[in-house]
Amino acid sequence: MASAVYPEGGWRRAFWYVQRRLQRLPDTPEKIGRGIWAGVFTTFTPFYGLHFVVAAMIAKLMRGNILAALMATFFGNPLTYLPIAAASLGVGHWVLGRGPHEDIGSVGGKFASAGRELAQNIWALFTPGRADWHGLSIFYHDIFFPYLIGGLLPGVVCATVAYFLAVPVLRVQQNRRRKVLRAKLEKLSPVPRGDGEGPKAD
Repeated sequence: MASAVYPEGGWRRAFWYVQRRLQRLPDTPEKIGRGIWAGVFTTFTPFYGLHFVVAAMIAKLMRGNILAALMATFFGNPLTYLPIAAASLGVGHWVLGRGPHEDIGSVGGKFASAGRELAQNIWALFTPGRADWHGLSIFYHDIFFPYLIGGLLPGVVCATVAYFLAVPVLRVQQNRRRKVLRAKLEKLSPVPRGDGEGPKAD
């Protein structure tokens, strides 16, 4: 459980690992960059638990690298979810012409409660239990829909910035790796050597 909040080895090592994996993907910088765009954008959507699925779908539509999209969802983590939620909900309520939204600290709990209620209602469809969608209706109106609308603008901005930062870095890294590989291949290739003697006469 603790590793979900603070990964083993620390956040710095985790970020370094993701960065190295992105640099080593066998694809063009632009295609990897489109995957990164999809992954970063997805973290601004309220589809918690489905971010991998959403990121992969967006990357496929954009013809981006799907693995890069999955790794880029790491942009959303316990260190960034709070400011992401605050920005998305704030913009969403502003776009919808509503007043200031509630305490941002309670949003995570409301998502968890909505998930439990959804699971209970689905279970009730197959049992004698009674489904009650009133709470989910309130959650959708007060949290989910404003979050969905409000996450579009900051999501596009952050994803676009990530794309334009990543592509040149990836291009430099790939060119450097090609040069290193070429140098290694040249060392391994056999070099013709003469015997130091001139042509022999018959």
